[in-house]
Amino acid sequence: MELKVFGGQASRELTEKICDHLGIKIGESELIQFADGEFKVRYKETIRGRDVYIVQSTYAPADSLMQLLLWIDAAKRAAAEKITAVIPYFGWARQDRKADPRTPISAKLVADVITKAGADRVLTVDLHSPQIQGFFDIPVDNLYARKVFVEFFKSNFKPDNFVVMGPDVGSAKLAESYIQRLGGLPIALSYKNRYDTNKVKVLAILGDVKDKNILLVDDMIDTAGTIVENANKLKEMGAKDIHVFATHGLFSNDAASRIDSSPISRIYVTDSIPLKCPSAKVQVISIASLLAEAIIREHNLESVSCLFE
Repeated sequence: MELKVFGGQASRELTEKICDHLGIKIGESELIQFADGEFKVRYKETIRGRDVYIVQSTYAPADSLMQLLLWIDAAKRAAAEKITAVIPYFGWARQDRKADPRTPISAKLVADVITKAGADRVLTVDLHSPQIQGFFDIPVDNLYARKVFVEFFKSNFKPDNFVVMGPDVGSAKLAESYIQRLGGLPIALSYKNRYDTNKVKVLAILGDVKDKNILLVDDMIDTAGTIVENANKLKEMGAKDIHVFATHGLFSNDAASRIDSSPISRIYVTDSIPLKCPSAKVQVISIASLLAEAIIREHNLESVSCLFE
């Protein structure tokens, strides 16, 4: 069964990098936009009986999700043998429960429509809530960008005098996973209060950070309010250089100016979302090799568990 990899409009550049790692040409396809904003998609080569991988992150606006659904449906109707939705950034993942009355569980709805469209499998990176895998009735492989980040850290930093920190209590497990792979560095945790959408107040930081370099790890940065609040608090407590590793860089609203005026030394994000942050403090580390390895292993019916280590 021949392998075919196609890139949606939201992840075209990342798809080209993935195909370079795989040593194959990106699949030929087109998206046609109508005057009223409606669009249609078309594969420009046969995919009958092929193992098809569609790479498309589902960040805002909702067009990216709709395009993914159309690509999946088109592949199903074109008689593809197997269809895998490769979703580097799974949007709506923060809405994974009824946090307030009369609200949807949006992550579950998105999982349902992707399955209904005809996907046989989903490959994604750093789901905001790992339990979202259970929202799908098809297999889901949730990869971790920490594999790429840890390799980068070991190649570019000396771990001496570093403390690994999570930006909130819920990220303790994420911070611990980095500590295990970086030789048992000390840990610090932040206790914050979210008093409105995208608005937080850091109440306390637990751990010894005075005269320490900080490795702050998170799964995403949206408005940058949380990380900047933490960075300001860390500086008040005597921390030295502050480096941030975050998988998904959304960088909404005034995130760039907020980062530029903060004491953060550098922010490292992946290319799960095309970078739209003009701050010179932000650097992209590609996850193309990680996704390429997962794709070729799944295509060859091999285990991908080694990629979780």
